[in-house]
Amino acid sequence: MSVINKIKKPIEEELKRFEPYFKNIMHSQSRLLNFVINYSLKTKGKQMRPMLVFLTCKLTGKISDSTMTAAALIELLHTATLIHDDVVDESFYRRGFFSIFALWKAKIAVLTGDYFLAQGLLLSLKNNETEILRIVSDAVREMSEGELQQLEKANMMNITEEDYYVIIRKKTGALISACCQAGAYSSGASEEDVDRMKKFGELIGTAFQIKDDLFDYQETGLIGKPKYNDIQERKLTLPVIYSLNKANIVLRKKIMRLLRKRSKSNQDITQIVDFVKNSGGVEYANNKMYEFHNQAVALLEKYPDTEEKEALILLCKYIVERNK
Repeated sequence: MSVINKIKKPIEEELKRFEPYFKNIMHSQSRLLNFVINYSLKTKGKQMRPMLVFLTCKLTGKISDSTMTAAALIELLHTATLIHDDVVDESFYRRGFFSIFALWKAKIAVLTGDYFLAQGLLLSLKNNETEILRIVSDAVREMSEGELQQLEKANMMNITEEDYYVIIRKKTGALISACCQAGAYSSGASEEDVDRMKKFGELIGTAFQIKDDLFDYQETGLIGKPKYNDIQERKLTLPVIYSLNKANIVLRKKIMRLLRKRSKSNQDITQIVDFVKNSGGVEYANNKMYEFHNQAVALLEKYPDTEEKEALILLCKYIVERNK
């Protein structure tokens, strides 16, 4: 049995119910839109976010109709942001498949993303789930802020390690945190447990993003995004930030000149990657990732040893050990 299937095992029934429920919510009166939606459903990922909603719900209480609404709302808004991201980045691939932007171009992609956003809002209002809508809307706001802050820092090239943590907490941690927070809330959990699950999500979301950033320095291209994509886009991630802080003034200026270049040659990239690896930047970021992982797992200690708890611990492990 694969790791993902082991993680899904305690919530198999919930995921089986969720699939037709979600497909029905996405249905449109437009034939073209339904065609795009069906393509999106066929190319969906591992469903990590609905998994987190259901697992945290069962850890802290019982599955309810609110849980289904929360999982669907998060999946709708997450899918919308991915579609819009591909338009902004002019990305032709998503999870190894052609993106909606690549197949239908910007106008249809943006309108499809807008439709998903609208369906999410209507779903929560129809079911009177205003608190879950608030949780998820707050996450989407933070994600937008995080992306804009990263762009701002990329232009100024002056990001600190603390800036980096703030950005990735917003950019990636916020939505994963919302999954866990909404899952616990939908179970009828105490305010303390809802806050604990929110923090748990932030921590594993931060670890998730550091792992993504480390992929830029691996030897083989095992993931969907182009190798050295962050370096090409002048994003200062944790391995680079740490290495620059350690470097002497002369070496720091040299590497900063290379990082600032809008178009980098293979030689430029090789110099940057060698600098980061030789400075211990990859090792430092890897250690930090495990720190966040360990803090997240520690938050689960107060709960009884159940299948759900075991699955969440396994999910944390998967996040830091995955190769794509």
